[in-house]
Amino acid sequence: MIMRLLVTRPIEDADALAPKLERLGHQVIVSPLLHITPRADIDMPKDDYQLIALTSANAIRCLAGTRHLQALRHLPVIAVGPQSAWAARQAGFAEITEAGGDGVGLARHIIDTASHKAGPVLYLSGLDTASDFSGLLERAGFAVRRIIVYEARAATALSPDAAKAEGVLLYSPRSARLWLDLSDKRDIRAKAMVHFCLSANVAAILPDDFVTRIAAQPTEDSLVEIIGRAA
Repeated sequence: MIMRLLVTRPIEDADALAPKLERLGHQVIVSPLLHITPRADIDMPKDDYQLIALTSANAIRCLAGTRHLQALRHLPVIAVGPQSAWAARQAGFAEITEAGGDGVGLARHIIDTASHKAGPVLYLSGLDTASDFSGLLERAGFAVRRIIVYEARAATALSPDAAKAEGVLLYSPRSARLWLDLSDKRDIRAKAMVHFCLSANVAAILPDDFVTRIAAQPTEDSLVEIIGRAA
């Protein structure tokens, strides 16, 4: 089924996804719900880190061109999914593992495959995170150094064309809450749209009478797949 889809990812991710959806015949309306802003006050303490953990591609992107990135490239990276793995590869990292699918899955992978005795885990993240990644590792005995490298600031308005959408792509509980708030302010009939959610946690934010479709795996490829199956 061909649809008009509202893509709510931050602009860099939305611009990368839009052509994929258009090649499938869909019309795309880009309306980021979050705007990524690099932190200017990053402090990166030196330590014998055993690996870098990434739950978002934005963390690596926001370090691009900084002195911090050069100092970290020798470390292995464990990335939550293909986009964060690709961002690490583009930034010059050589040893990259893609695992987990989400923050919880990534933490479990590290617990299963790494040793807490090998050194601290360097977790590059945004100010707001969707999972207790650090806590899961710490409860398993790992030392975690979380460095906040960016903020995801909430959008204050939707695209003027947002009301034309027939389907909405939602990636996090926070973006789902923002969508409900901003669509309500615009008197958009969100209930009439199909909501394609990256996970059950995202869908749980929406009212019970909304039409939702949940990706089988918390990856963008899986989300695109359920859009293709929508009827």
